[in-house]
Amino acid sequence: MTEHLNADFAQAVVVHTSAMEWQQSPSPRVWRKRLDLSGAAERGRVTSIVRYDANSKFHPHLHPGGEEILVLDGVFSDAHGDFPAGSYLLNPEGFEHAPFSKSGCVLFVKLKQYPGTNRRQIAINMLQQSWGDLGDGVSRLSLYSEEEHPEKMAMVRVEEGATLTVHGGLKGAEMFLLSGALTDSTDSYATGDWLRWPTDEDRIFTADDAVTAYLKTGHLPV
Repeated sequence: MTEHLNADFAQAVVVHTSAMEWQQSPSPRVWRKRLDLSGAAERGRVTSIVRYDANSKFHPHLHPGGEEILVLDGVFSDAHGDFPAGSYLLNPEGFEHAPFSKSGCVLFVKLKQYPGTNRRQIAINMLQQSWGDLGDGVSRLSLYSEEEHPEKMAMVRVEEGATLTVHGGLKGAEMFLLSGALTDSTDSYATGDWLRWPTDEDRIFTADDAVTAYLKTGHLPV
């Protein structure tokens, strides 16, 4: 059965994830909030917030189309290691694991959005990295960028009162706010909000207080 949720990539979307209810996943102690979905309910292209209860696990499974994970809270684990809050993972197409969490964790997860077996596998502890100062109160940490693939992922920090410009012509953008609040000419956005939009024009955000956000560009199929 094919399902669609925020699957029109030409339309701007804002989701206030803090106001959403947790929904049961196929694993009885793993929960999720779906932000977008295109395709089969358990096999389609999807972006979600996922919560593992303490001592929960998922059955072993493959990742056709790859997997991207940002650990927001707790410790996420699989046979490849333990990944605490602040960890960023990109597992390329064909990756297989049986994830679990002893203490519980909350994740930002994107599935089936990274075709191609020639991608690098990424595992970064962002708390141990040096961020680049872009000036005017903005700093950036690159998470993923390869010439042969269109998408670019980064973390950005914006000081209170500073502005962040996401330039047009990037084949789509999306943002997830880990902390702080932003305002643009359209609306205001708080911690936990997820935004996705086509990038025909520059979009300028002002930080109402100090902001940390995940930013992805160049990836929408429009």
